[in-house]
Amino acid sequence: MKLPSHSIIGNREIEGPRTITSFDPATGREVGAVTALDADGVGLAVEAARRAFTGWAATPVAGRAAILQRWLEIMIAEADEVAALATAENGKPISEALLVDIVPACATLEYWAGHAERHLAFQRVAPEQLLFAHWRLAGYRLDPLGVLAAITPWNYPVAIPMWEIVPALVAGNTVVFKPASATVLTGLALVDQARRAGLPEGVLNGVALPGSVTDALVDHPGVAKVFFTGSVGVGRHVAGRCAARLAPVQLELGGNDAAVVAADAPLERTARSLVWGAFMNSGQSCASVERVFAVDEIHDRLVRRIVQLTAELKVGDPTRRDTDLGPLTTSEQRDTVVAHVADAVAKGARVLCGGAVPDGPGWFYPPTVLVDVTDEMLLMHEETFGPTLPVIRVRDLDEAIARANDSRFGLTASGFTASHETAARLQRELAAGVVGINEHGIVAAGEVTGSWGGLGESGIGRAHGPFGLHEMVNVKYVFTDPGDDPAAPWHYPYDEDFAQFIGAAVPYLFTAGMAKHAHLRALASTRRFVERVRKTTLLRHLDKLV
Repeated sequence: MKLPSHSIIGNREIEGPRTITSFDPATGREVGAVTALDADGVGLAVEAARRAFTGWAATPVAGRAAILQRWLEIMIAEADEVAALATAENGKPISEALLVDIVPACATLEYWAGHAERHLAFQRVAPEQLLFAHWRLAGYRLDPLGVLAAITPWNYPVAIPMWEIVPALVAGNTVVFKPASATVLTGLALVDQARRAGLPEGVLNGVALPGSVTDALVDHPGVAKVFFTGSVGVGRHVAGRCAARLAPVQLELGGNDAAVVAADAPLERTARSLVWGAFMNSGQSCASVERVFAVDEIHDRLVRRIVQLTAELKVGDPTRRDTDLGPLTTSEQRDTVVAHVADAVAKGARVLCGGAVPDGPGWFYPPTVLVDVTDEMLLMHEETFGPTLPVIRVRDLDEAIARANDSRFGLTASGFTASHETAARLQRELAAGVVGINEHGIVAAGEVTGSWGGLGESGIGRAHGPFGLHEMVNVKYVFTDPGDDPAAPWHYPYDEDFAQFIGAAVPYLFTAGMAKHAHLRALASTRRFVERVRKTTLLRHLDKLV
């Protein structure tokens, strides 16, 4: 797999005037470099996507899906290489890169290659209104929007771009894709795979952009919609710029996700799920477990088991198959984790394991378990985005749910219990876009049919599955009137006869019971009814008539 050195626009590598260098967060060594575009380069990419749109939108869905199938075959063949590249740039363990980046990417390609025609097919809906019963065709088309911008983060440099790009393409849109600078090589490698799979020129364009140039993509009038995944602060900035030109935007932002542990929770399963949900990808997930509310009866046993499991985790070289946690991806992210833990300790929290920056190169930080955590600590209301696991003792389930919901975020949540009744209550009452029982909600990101998105500052809109697809299309209601009547009942002129007609039509159409028949007699006595209402159509809908 040859790594691109430049942005890919119209299936050709386009050199830019700047440079973005990628570094290995485990060693600090350079992984590679690409030239970066300026605002003029953004214009080239959007124009290439605009030119390609008409032809791509007219391509049958089966033809688009066939290219996705070829892309899947390339992804499978190059899985180890792509995972190794993601590990080199992001720092996650190589086996974890296969699990949380390559598997979801393959699943996304497979699903949309196999199911796009069904999801994008015309959805016929019979008119409910009796006045429109003569229409020959009515229903919903799902048409592409145009040129979409996809701006993605560094924490899942394969999975997140594929979640956005693949359904956008199969729906008939063209895409300008800006990968995160920290994982720019991985992002451009995906675009290279797509062009080798046979994607036509301009349909998918990968642009290496410094952060200072990204506004040129967000602001471009040729971009029909912006899809952004990242921090709340940058998301708010993107939304503001989109609002200025009334452009729609989908945002998948931060989280401070909670887990609620009932007294009857299965201890071993709960502890293992929480440890994985908190520390996978070194905690650099918008849906990581960041707050655990454990009912008093199980709190101490749960904490002991969590500490035991955490102490067994291996932190180190992410290229080794037996490494559990690699480094954080950037020094800035580790600084945030250090600051949050220091703030908690200063305010009375106890660190039961971890909690100290290790010696040596790389942005490593050990998995850290804390107790005696209180609501004023940063850990409890800010997104830490690192390997921390605060466990909070609560009196009962009522308190646990209330405190779990006391957040400006609402991406995922989880509940742990052996009771079907408690499980149903947790799924009903926890305020989040995804709620899992006996497994943290983060795993739902790997299910292509499950919607993904949150409440509050966790973002706007949904991704994945049919609801995610609807974010990428114009849901267009269409209908066909035969057009062989000289005039419809509601056409001009308004006169005394029409006033009698509509005056009888309202109670007739919307009244039930025997009173309906009296209104029908009044309706049928009008000239408008006699001359402009199709009696054969009414007879075909006798159930609505009576």
